Amino acid sequence: MASRNPNDLHPDLQTLFVKFMHQAKVEGIDALCTCTYRSGTEQDALYAQGRTVGGRIVTNARSGQSAHNFTIKGKPAAKAFDVVLMQNGKPDWNTVGDSLILWQKLGKIGVDLGLNWYGSPGSKFKEYPHFQLKE
Repeated sequence: MASRNPNDLHPDLQTLFVKFMHQAKVEGIDALCTCTYRSGTEQDALYAQGRTVGGRIVTNARSGQSAHNFTIKGKPAAKAFDVVLMQNGKPDWNTVGDSLILWQKLGKIGVDLGLNWYGSPGSKFKEYPHFQLKE
């Protein structure tokens, strides 16, 4: 199972993650971290989803292509994290209406902290939950 542990983030991202989550809370947005580090095996299983196994496609990255797979000296050091909005205690993956407004606020928080947000206009693909260190 993929990690949700902030300690599995790259050292440069750990502080930004804490600031991100704090600012979301200050702005009244309840966000839950769904993924920090993901192993290569987990990445390949996720990549297969919607392709060779059931479900919808949720990633375009194979093992080693995702910032979630990064390590330092063999230890997890993900350069990305994913979040989900929480509404009334339940995950809200919607990207329309009031939910879209909240995603855009989360996106602004991430961008203001210097992160890449894959919900930004001009992103190669839309992945609202994904925030990543800039290369």
